[in-house]
Amino acid sequence: MSREPFQSSVLFVCLGNICRSPLAEAALRHEALLAGLELCVDSAGTGSWHVGNPPDPRAQAEALRHDIDISNYRARQVSREDFERFDHVIALDRANYTDLERLAPRNPRARLSMLLDHVPGMEGSDVADPYFGGPEGFQETWHEVELAARHLVAALLDDAL
Repeated sequence: MSREPFQSSVLFVCLGNICRSPLAEAALRHEALLAGLELCVDSAGTGSWHVGNPPDPRAQAEALRHDIDISNYRARQVSREDFERFDHVIALDRANYTDLERLAPRNPRARLSMLLDHVPGMEGSDVADPYFGGPEGFQETWHEVELAARHLVAALLDDAL
């Protein structure tokens, strides 16, 4: 029995939209493609410092290690309207989750969650910001967002998200 692809939209949010959330966007796009799942995926930041800029070169390098080019991504700031445009708004850490709770309109369309809450055993954990570290921090970020992306795809395929 064949199944129609589940249509959903996901927005990942971190602080500046140049490290963690672009990697999460790339990982989910990749995992969804592998699963044949049609998704609208985007990323944004709660801060405005990097609006219009490409992802951090270290994030781009980490994505390229996995044969994914994110050089055309551009940072943007999350808006109240995003809570009506997306089915899921997913924060990469608790601080951004709290900021998103304050920004969200009453009774938004989007379901707000933290990324690692979708990974059994990692609930309540933050994806650490690799910005002030070296390449190993970006490798760890990729590991976490890729793992979460796999769980998100499985949940979307099961209509459980």
